[in-house]
Amino acid sequence: MNKSLDSVKSNSVDQAAASDISSAKSRGDADVYGELAIYRNIGIVAHIDAGKTTTTERILFETGKSHKIGEVHEGAATMDYMVQERERGITIVSAATTCFWKNHRINLIDTPGHVDFTIEVERSLRVLDGAVVVFDAVSGVEPQTETVWRQADKHRVPRICFINKMDRAGADFYKCFDMIKSRLGANPVAMNIPIGSEGDFVGVIDIVSMKAFVWGDSNVYEVKEIPQAYLELAQKFRNALLETVACYVTNDELFAKILADDNVDPKLIKSIVRQAAISSEIIPVFCGAAFKNKGVAPLLDAVVDYLPSPLDLPPVEGVDPETNETISRKHNLSDPLCGLAFKITCDPYVGSLIYFRLYSGKLSAGDFIYNSTQNKKVRVGRMLLLHANTREDIKFASAGDVIALCGDGAITGDTLCDLENKIVLETINAPDPVISLFVEPKTKTDSEKLSKALESLMREDPSFKATSDPETKQTLIHGMGELQLDIIVDRLKREFKVDANVGNPRVSYRETFGQQVSVVQEHKKQSGGAGQYAKIDIIFEPLEAGSGFKFENKIRGGAIPEEYIPGVERGLIDASNSGEYGYPVVDFKAILVDGAFHDVDSSVYAFETVAKQAFRKAMSSGSKLLEPIMSVEVVCPEDYVGSVEGDLASRRGLFKDKDYLPGGTVIVKQEVPLANMFGYINELRSKTQGRATFSMTFEKYAHARSKEEELKKEKHRSK
Repeated sequence: MNKSLDSVKSNSVDQAAASDISSAKSRGDADVYGELAIYRNIGIVAHIDAGKTTTTERILFETGKSHKIGEVHEGAATMDYMVQERERGITIVSAATTCFWKNHRINLIDTPGHVDFTIEVERSLRVLDGAVVVFDAVSGVEPQTETVWRQADKHRVPRICFINKMDRAGADFYKCFDMIKSRLGANPVAMNIPIGSEGDFVGVIDIVSMKAFVWGDSNVYEVKEIPQAYLELAQKFRNALLETVACYVTNDELFAKILADDNVDPKLIKSIVRQAAISSEIIPVFCGAAFKNKGVAPLLDAVVDYLPSPLDLPPVEGVDPETNETISRKHNLSDPLCGLAFKITCDPYVGSLIYFRLYSGKLSAGDFIYNSTQNKKVRVGRMLLLHANTREDIKFASAGDVIALCGDGAITGDTLCDLENKIVLETINAPDPVISLFVEPKTKTDSEKLSKALESLMREDPSFKATSDPETKQTLIHGMGELQLDIIVDRLKREFKVDANVGNPRVSYRETFGQQVSVVQEHKKQSGGAGQYAKIDIIFEPLEAGSGFKFENKIRGGAIPEEYIPGVERGLIDASNSGEYGYPVVDFKAILVDGAFHDVDSSVYAFETVAKQAFRKAMSSGSKLLEPIMSVEVVCPEDYVGSVEGDLASRRGLFKDKDYLPGGTVIVKQEVPLANMFGYINELRSKTQGRATFSMTFEKYAHARSKEEELKKEKHRSK
């Protein structure tokens, strides 16, 4: 039995390594602690219910980090430590831990799969070196899988795939493998394939060693010869692997040897696959059933074999805050300290915690460092090694580490660096909220609590916003979806003890210009002494979705002095916070073409004022309302497809596609306005006898129908 001998020996070595490193941290011994080649900083990402947290729990068990497996469905998962996570059986916030496997240190982050918590995945991928993407073997590539895949592409994160739930009815490894190719545009390479599926799934065939790993009733697996029925299929995938490997070989003799499968050293195959995976040219694919702990040990081997250490990655780049020149830091202990604060949490016992990834240099408790984003000096107090919501004090950290710092010296996206060698790294940008609701405290005491609670929650979650309605004076909270706001409200009541009335969710609309509008605006004011005077001729043009705001100065001949131009731009930015319907204005360009000024009465403030007046005048004649459109996927039995499609059509849904899965299951894909999706889950369950599920991701902002515009306009005017 492979695991009963080699793996047990490996685990004892891993625990010894963990003990050595833990002791080294306590002593502050950098030489023992800073072996970057053994580091793997990885994240577990996927669509909701693909099995991320279950996979993570099995990883913790396999590596000896935990001695009892915590089950998600029992509310006992180690990494789902929030009350709300355990009640709902979902991951809401990313959680970090450190474990050891075959003398390698794995810093692991388990991330949420629900679209409302996309920012958690975004900021985790921003600082991680590699990712394990988990797929449901029945559903394959799902909407949020595509989202996290794009996020990984954006941050150039190497990844491996784990096709999970091979023991589930309807599991199909090969269909899922093809979907990775077709829907994600990836170049997958199967490193193992399943032996059986559904209730007959017993193990995997390792394509590199051409051996079968078979699990019995326990966590122990045996290494056997490949069953005769699977030899031809295994050889087919072996040939595909060798053809891929040969593409990365320049030596003609070795090229021919690999293609002929002539006693090719498995270490050579792994080495070539590793380099291609690190450059994201290929995606190694594995399979298993995490719930039954089948395939998790080979997955851990794959993390070590195919995902990068910090040494495999290019230097991290940033800018010098004084000269704005591009500079870089190598992933080592000798370069100056540099790292990114990627997450903030408020711990009831230790206060504010800053999750910090060190890219270079060393850090000790008591050091003074520099927050180059906020331009301030910060003293390092307590430093912690995290395991979900438990922690261990450490005295030393170095390049490659993911740790927590106690204090409020940074927010999400801030760069922390050496005092004498300053650098600003690319920050972390949160998506704009698409939904909001009113929160009204019941007493004055609750009002004070609410203010502090919202401030704390906004520090934790950059995608969550709280504002005050200037007309009604009510507090509005804004988020990415109903679930996120539901969690926020629940935390306000339980965690922060705020007693408040909560309104119904409402859509966060946007506005833009429907056509080009030209405005000549003059501002004149005399009130004794120096007055105010400014005149501008400005053109407003709509831009493509996602373009934001652009300002162009075409003033010639000194019609407006240069020092007044920033006032015009600032006035337009301020005015764009509220358009004709009261919503933020996006995706437009303002071109300043002419104007006039007075030698005495003109000022930056006067030009800021006239810009606001011109903006409001332009909006009154050319505003268009934009509404958020969601990509909706409903998974239902074929018998209910007509009912589901009819209901979505009544919600102004537009057909996109339809996929047929084995067993008579259909995936209906449509684009539907968010305004018509509130409470949809209850209606869906009613129409399908509880047999359908759906997922929803933000797709785009699109022009609302004219009737919708009039309704919103009247609503705004009646306030």
